[in-house]
Amino acid sequence: MKMQTLALFSLVSVAMGGVAWVFIYPLLSGERQAEKRRESVAKADPTKRAAASSKPQKTRREQVEETLKELDVRNKKPKNPPLSMKIAQAGLTWSKQRYMVTSGLIGLALFLVIFVMSGSILPAAAAGFVGAFGIPMWMLSFLKKRREKLFLHTFPDAVDVIVRGIKSGLPLLDSLKIIATDAPEPSKSEFKAIVETQTIGIPLGEACAKLYERMPVPEANFFGIVISIQQKAGGNLSEALGNLSRVLRDRKKMKAKIQAMSMEAKASGMIIGCLPVAVGFLVYLTSPDYIELLWTENLGRIMLACSAVWMSIGVFVMKQMINFDF
Repeated sequence: MKMQTLALFSLVSVAMGGVAWVFIYPLLSGERQAEKRRESVAKADPTKRAAASSKPQKTRREQVEETLKELDVRNKKPKNPPLSMKIAQAGLTWSKQRYMVTSGLIGLALFLVIFVMSGSILPAAAAGFVGAFGIPMWMLSFLKKRREKLFLHTFPDAVDVIVRGIKSGLPLLDSLKIIATDAPEPSKSEFKAIVETQTIGIPLGEACAKLYERMPVPEANFFGIVISIQQKAGGNLSEALGNLSRVLRDRKKMKAKIQAMSMEAKASGMIIGCLPVAVGFLVYLTSPDYIELLWTENLGRIMLACSAVWMSIGVFVMKQMINFDF
């Protein structure tokens, strides 16, 4: 009896083990998922393949339009850039802390000078404010404009070097390295920054587009657009850069022509602006007692201040009338 029970138990155990091996083990071991994955990889789906092959490719015009939209969005930056960018655009390697310390020292020096000369705290405070905030920002603007002028003077020649290098078989990056080595400043430092930016892994088109951030002139923006479009959509780079060089030189000629035509108006404005000061100085030389009332009497000081304000407004209006935006 025991032998029969033991044999029956063994058969039932073997049967249950076989059922578990057939139905439960594939679920636990992942063999069924592996088989499905192999089948999905091995089985080719003709409908999907046909749909992928029939998907229309983007035309070069569409690629150019997308690139222009990306550059337009990227270049829509605030009109007032941060202080670090202003310092870089001026060509200085100062930190923000050094700039602030220098501005504070200039303001303190002017405050002490005016206070010692006048003995009044109000004019000294006004001079200190101008020295701390006005003069440093004016210097940054002056250095920025001077640097942009030098860059525009040498930039067409740099583009011509790239065109000749590409036509002779050099890669674009090697042509940029030539400019970064042999070109005069500030083109040398700007193209050196492009090469260094590309070296750390940023695409060449994006590195060239960043030139507009450090040198905010339309010519630099044109160059970045041409390189970015060529990198994404392809095309004859030497021809595109040749056309860009011709456009840059034409803009340079037009700018010189406008400046020459506007010099007469600028000279007239300078004469009109300096005439009251010159007449006042001549009157002081000939009749000092007659004109000294302007700064010895209270009414004379008020009249002198009002005249200075109106003269400043007139000079500003004349400057805006003869300042051509090109």
